[in-house]
Amino acid sequence: MPEVSEVSEPLALSLYRQIDRAEWARLAAGMEQPLTESEVVQLRGLGDRLDLTEVREVYVPLSRLLSLRASSTRRIGAEESAFLGEDDTTTPFVIGVAGSVAVGKSTIARLLRELVSRWPGTPRVELMTTDGFLHPNAELERRGIMSRKGFPESYDRRGLVEFLTAVKSGAPEVQAPYYSHMRYDIVPDAHTTVRRPDVVIVEGLNVLQPPPTPNDVAVSDLFDFSIYVDADPLHIQQWYTERFLALRQAAFNDPSSYFRVFADISDDEAVSRAGYYWNEINLPNLVENVLPTKHRASLILQKGASHAVDRVLLRKL
Repeated sequence: MPEVSEVSEPLALSLYRQIDRAEWARLAAGMEQPLTESEVVQLRGLGDRLDLTEVREVYVPLSRLLSLRASSTRRIGAEESAFLGEDDTTTPFVIGVAGSVAVGKSTIARLLRELVSRWPGTPRVELMTTDGFLHPNAELERRGIMSRKGFPESYDRRGLVEFLTAVKSGAPEVQAPYYSHMRYDIVPDAHTTVRRPDVVIVEGLNVLQPPPTPNDVAVSDLFDFSIYVDADPLHIQQWYTERFLALRQAAFNDPSSYFRVFADISDDEAVSRAGYYWNEINLPNLVENVLPTKHRASLILQKGASHAVDRVLLRKL
């Protein structure tokens, strides 16, 4: 099993303000809780334990920070345009959300879409995942990398950069390929469309990856702010296994599901299969590709064993 290196951790941590949960929660004083319990239940993913307390103490302050950053960026852009004697061409504020499989980043991205859209100045918030830029299964098979689906080489990185460049340039309408988790593949002729929102949230495993060569543009070069969702790999493995078991009782039972084959296996077999996928695919990807990008993030959410955020690290340098 690969080991996570922490050689550069002390130096990297010096780049951040380290804010414990209680101190961060105090920032929520006086802020309205905009979501109901039923809305929170609808937003959280399988196995996630998001509740109203977590929303109020962690994500409401974070959404306000993001709204302030978006407004500030928009103001600076307008002032710069005026200085240059150009028309104000305000473009969307782009937020990246990265982290391991099963760490809860999809739930966080959905939650932030709802919360940020409630603040004045950022009413139109779009969310897209990088799954749409996975190469189709047929192409992964052709390249012999189907077993590395989710690794950086399994994505159309150029297509993703071109998509975000168009969004960031203020194009009136930009389309991205559509990925079906049920079919476990790109759906031909289906698209996700983004139409000049105030904020775009981009969620994915590898969105903080550096460029493959010095002359290339990294996806993260197009972000105005980025978030890394962090947790102990042993905790993430437990969450991954719990989610796999939950999926076996839900989505895997759908006759059209790519994973229908797992619906009828025993609990022990399911745990064993989840362990195999974690140790052979997801943990190596985390250690080799995802975790090393953590300190490229503007903000790190550190989760404990309960899925709750224990500490927030906000980039100061």
